[in-house]
Amino acid sequence: MTTLTQEGPVWTLDLGDDENRFSPDRLDAAETHLEALATGSEPAVLVTTGGGKFWSNGLDLDWLGEHPDQLGAYVDRVHALFARVLSLPVPTVAALNGHAFGAGAMLAMAHDYRVMRDDRGYFCFPEVDIHIPFTDGMAALIMAKLTPRTAVDSMTTGRRYAGPAALAAGIVDGVASLDALPAAAADLVRDLAGKDRGTLGAIKRTMFADVLEALSRPQA
Repeated sequence: MTTLTQEGPVWTLDLGDDENRFSPDRLDAAETHLEALATGSEPAVLVTTGGGKFWSNGLDLDWLGEHPDQLGAYVDRVHALFARVLSLPVPTVAALNGHAFGAGAMLAMAHDYRVMRDDRGYFCFPEVDIHIPFTDGMAALIMAKLTPRTAVDSMTTGRRYAGPAALAAGIVDGVASLDALPAAAADLVRDLAGKDRGTLGAIKRTMFADVLEALSRPQA
C-alpha cells in the first residue's frame, strides 16, 4: 500500500513493501498523494522510499499482459507520474531501500536527488535485455539527469549498479546503510524546504521543458 506521511516539513511517500510495481491502484494512490503535496503552501520536501527488498520494479507487466489493449493509456499514466515528480514545486529525493529497475529506476531519476542503500539492491535499466525500447519521454528523462557516458553505459548494456558503483557513476548522490537511509535522504533536502514553490516549480518546468513535452505525448 502506498502511503504519505508528514513530520514537520518532511513528507514521506512510501511506495510499499512488495515489488512496488506501477499497478493502476498504486498509480491512483501516488497521484492523489502527490496532488495533496503539490497543492499545499507550507515549506515542504518529499522523500520517496519503500520497504523490503524493492524500491520499485517498475511497470506492472502482469497487469499489462491481462490488458494489452490498454498499453498506450497505461504508459501515458506512468509518463504523467514521472512528469509530476520531475516538476514538483518542492525539493525531492528518492531513498532507494532496494532494487530500482526499469520504470522504477526512471521514477527515481525524476527526483531531484537520490540516496541508495550501500550494501544491497541494484539500480538498473534492463530494457535492452527484455526487449522493451525506451519511449521518447523515458529516454529524455534519463538523458537529462545523467552524463552522456553514464547514459550510454546504463541504457544500452542493462548493467546493474550497486550503491557504490551508482555513486561513482553519478546516478545517485549518496549512499547509506539501510538504518541510516531515511535520515540521510531527508538531511539532503530538509534545509531547502523554505524555497518559494512558485519560483521552484517554474525553474523546474523551464529546466526540463523538453523532457516534460516528450512525456506529455500520448502513447495511445
